[in-house]
Amino acid sequence: MNKSLTFEILLPVSIFREGKAFVAYSPALDLSTSGKTFEQTQKRFHEIVEIFFEELERKGTTDKVLEGLGWEKSVKSEWVPPTVISHNIMPFQMNYA
Repeated sequence: MNKSLTFEILLPVSIFREGKAFVAYSPALDLSTSGKTFEQTQKRFHEIVEIFFEELERKGTTDKVLEGLGWEKSVKSEWVPPTVISHNIMPFQMNYA
């Protein structure tokens, strides 16, 4: 019997510009994708997340991979991604010899 994996999660996703492209990245899954527009990038990220979880299920590695990414199971045995505590732009001074 094939068990289906179904759950809803809130993922932290950063979308930023890189030249003329938009890049979406989620540290919770260590996944990224890009597109020519913000909307295309959002759509592609949604698609890559679906593919990611489909592959985990197909390979039977969901628990192992999510645990390795820092996810935890809730009281209801649902997967919960790591919580983003801060997302800042921080100044750094670099000294080169």
